[in-house]
Amino acid sequence: MTQAIGCRVEATPGNTPITHIPDDYMPAGSGRWLILPEGPDAGKKLFFYDHTFGGDGKRKVDATLVFVHGNPESSYTYSQVITEVERQAAAGKSCRVVAMDHIGFGLSDQASFEMVDMHHANNLKQLIAHLNLTEVTLVIHDWGGAIGTGAFIDTPERVKHLVLMNTTIFPMPLQGMNCTNFPMRWLPWNTLGYRVPWRLWKHIPPIVMFSSVGPWKMITRTLDYTLRAISGRLTEGEVLYRDMFKTRSNALSSKRNVKQTKVWGHGYRYFDKDQGWQDNRAFYQNMQKKVPECWGPSGQHIGVRGFWGEWDPCARAEVREQWQEALPQLSGHMQTFPEVGHFVEEHKFVEIAAGIVEVSGLG
Repeated sequence: MTQAIGCRVEATPGNTPITHIPDDYMPAGSGRWLILPEGPDAGKKLFFYDHTFGGDGKRKVDATLVFVHGNPESSYTYSQVITEVERQAAAGKSCRVVAMDHIGFGLSDQASFEMVDMHHANNLKQLIAHLNLTEVTLVIHDWGGAIGTGAFIDTPERVKHLVLMNTTIFPMPLQGMNCTNFPMRWLPWNTLGYRVPWRLWKHIPPIVMFSSVGPWKMITRTLDYTLRAISGRLTEGEVLYRDMFKTRSNALSSKRNVKQTKVWGHGYRYFDKDQGWQDNRAFYQNMQKKVPECWGPSGQHIGVRGFWGEWDPCARAEVREQWQEALPQLSGHMQTFPEVGHFVEEHKFVEIAAGIVEVSGLG
């Protein structure tokens, strides 16, 4: 395995605020922390796990799956999908599974500035080089779409297949349903990044990630969560996502991603008190140009699958059409779920796993 110069790995965590790790967070013994050698996060510990199941260990694996999460998630959001992939894979097939927690999320070190997708993509590039990931089935959700695509697009030959879930790298239509009027016109998602104080932000992720479809169900979910939080009856997953953002630095970094949703895919400029002016417009333009060129029919013509929870701006028809225009091979390979919202991987993990198994040749 080729390592990037200057990379090293440790087996102990850094300053993550999470103190209780669910038993199914990762395959036993697979967790590691990469000490990032470059960029604004140099010296920080990036959590990842690298696990292989099936096969005899003597030949090349049949597939390499790389799972990239978004905000306000961690790699744990894919735990049910990954379990299902292993269950559904054909006997004798071997699969390498790689998943990571971005800085400021999960078991990685806390953020030290307000990070967005281009910063996380730069960190992921270092992990890709360290693990020498090739022939990858890239699985992306939410901001993981821009992070994962942005990390791989300058070495596009590393990607063999792409699996999309409620994500975009293209300019979100400014008319119709978007993050300035969803899920409620009087309380849109984008404004929560401004309205909710950092001390209360830790309660937003466990509420929205496990909420049912519809404004009133979200309100009911909020009341139910509040009562159970007061009485100490939260689930392991709810505790995990709450504790992940109980520090000011992680909460502010997560809130910055939410502020960006107003112009998702258009590019974004903001001022960070530690890093100065930050601008990810060139980051998006690079992906928007190279994805069709490199991964479309005139390039590598990679296999693509899409899964969409329809109660979500990221799943609206116009967004799906943008993906299909860039990657025409996606036609006939999308599943939509009207009764599901943004966090489709938490609800339709059986169907998503089946798509991953099929496209990556594990069936």
